[in-house]
Amino acid sequence: MQELPIVPAEQHIKKPNWLRVKLPIGESYKHVRGLVDKHKLHTICESGNCPNMGECWGEGTATFMILGNICTRSCQFCAVATGRPKPVEWDEPQRVAEAIFLMKVKHAVLTSVDRDELPDGGSIIWSNTIKAIKALTPDTTLETLIPDFRGITEQIERIIEAAPEVVSHNMETVERNTKRVRVQAKYRRSLDVLETLKKGGMRTKTGIMLGIGEEKDEVIQTMKDLVNVGCDVITIGQYLQPTKKHLPVQRFVHPDEFAELRTIGYELGFDYVESGPLVRSSYHSEKHVIQGWGRNKYLEELALK
Repeated sequence: MQELPIVPAEQHIKKPNWLRVKLPIGESYKHVRGLVDKHKLHTICESGNCPNMGECWGEGTATFMILGNICTRSCQFCAVATGRPKPVEWDEPQRVAEAIFLMKVKHAVLTSVDRDELPDGGSIIWSNTIKAIKALTPDTTLETLIPDFRGITEQIERIIEAAPEVVSHNMETVERNTKRVRVQAKYRRSLDVLETLKKGGMRTKTGIMLGIGEEKDEVIQTMKDLVNVGCDVITIGQYLQPTKKHLPVQRFVHPDEFAELRTIGYELGFDYVESGPLVRSSYHSEKHVIQGWGRNKYLEELALK
């Protein structure tokens, strides 16, 4: 298979009109900003330069990033800083739970940096945070976007035991691109993580990015691989280069291609497919909790055609 040419970092590709993002404004946005600052919390919304921050924060929701904001890995797509993380803050689970309580959200999303230097990979803080939220706001549903924990079953099982409603682990890209894009990660290991979670009774989810040199048949093969390990939900979005030091965008994928992949995803057997240029893994995540919601909506759309 012929690979797409690598676009030089200095070559700028103009963003198309469909990638325009609304500026973060409004009272709800200010309220969330105030709570995040007051409780000294990290959010992937900020650290990851998410294009949907204004929309999500305006609706009173945010994706909290636990275990600090410095990652031990050096993924070439991610805006989160790489380096030596600060010591674990053992009161963090309670602080996150209190913030979610004050925000009065019905659905919360948690993610974290990789903490490969820790013997437990950060899984104890993960477990404590899930349990603290459930204790303080038992009606809040939770999605947890976890690292691969180096594939260590004991650490993954801590998440299963804590029992969030959805557990997500992102593949990010196709197998051929994994070493270039995710550096320290492994494609098959990520599949194994999702399979372990599914066998543990979790509703599983993943996300991939387009526009970094993948071929269409590789994307479809990745989707097939995910269905084969029982993955329930997939999000597909456009990669956006966070800084000049990160991988350049190879191309901007048209919304029609995202729509086609959404159809293919449902045909392959996913329960929910979220596919679009500005889709990120936590976008509309409150809907991803509900089994059958996405598939039923898709079937209704087919019936109307």
